[in-house]
Amino acid sequence: MTFKRLSPLSTVSRRARFIAVASGLAAVAALAAPVAAQAAPTPVATAAQLAATSSAVNQSAPVGAAWYTDAKTGKVVVTVDSTVSDSEIATLKNSVADASKLTVKHTPGTFKTTVAAGDAIYVSGARCSLGFNVRSGNTYYALTAGHCTNIGSTWYSNSSNTTVLGSTAASSFPGNDYGVIRLSASAANDGRVDLYNGSYQDITSAGNATVGQRVTRSGSTSGVHTGTVQAVNTSVRYAEGTVSGVIQTNVCSEPGDSGGPLFAGSTALGLTSGGSGNCSSGGTTFFQPVTEPLSAYGLSVF
Repeated sequence: MTFKRLSPLSTVSRRARFIAVASGLAAVAALAAPVAAQAAPTPVATAAQLAATSSAVNQSAPVGAAWYTDAKTGKVVVTVDSTVSDSEIATLKNSVADASKLTVKHTPGTFKTTVAAGDAIYVSGARCSLGFNVRSGNTYYALTAGHCTNIGSTWYSNSSNTTVLGSTAASSFPGNDYGVIRLSASAANDGRVDLYNGSYQDITSAGNATVGQRVTRSGSTSGVHTGTVQAVNTSVRYAEGTVSGVIQTNVCSEPGDSGGPLFAGSTALGLTSGGSGNCSSGGTTFFQPVTEPLSAYGLSVF
């Protein structure tokens, strides 16, 4: 704004000048008036409020729902698949003391564990994917999904069930979703991950996934796919029961990919549990953190 000196107008009366000055003062007063105070922002939920909301969701969430606590936004985020009805969502919202602490998102398809007949590792007519070969001293094991090792005890590396891979040594599902196969003496022990292009990724360590991390999954049905970690410490309710503490991602998966490895470079992160969608249209996939079975049974990657 530029201030200019104005020449007086000889024809303006004192009254007119008074009116002009008064109007100018009123305009200045209007400009100087304080701006109305904005409404205070909604306070972020306390840890106790989030815990109470998460507990209520755990009690009322239907099959086809997955949830995690986002402390940064002060929300419990619930993702529901296409089988969850409006009435079930309403029941879920009514179960919490303060619905403003809840965010509900939708994803296409159905959350399910992924088992199919075909290739890779076989048990009792079902096919899953081997996650990571691991060891304890000189004894070698393979990790896969617990919903796979719950199916049977003897594992084969071919579809005709003539080459024994090993036998189920431990299984945890639901609650967790990991299984341990003790490998037979004749089984090939390779600590690398098959990238389905003739090459392999060496695995040298195990770690915990972080939100926003770029990750890769390998599976016997859909091969290798990449994506991003959306949340950690998620709970997902399958038809068979709830699995807690899983990694939620936007990496796709398909039936038969269950148990397959999730990794970032040479670091093992998880085992494919289940999800929705497919690798044509995309979807949501959950992974059992690999550090849990490694710690529970004193195992290590190699």
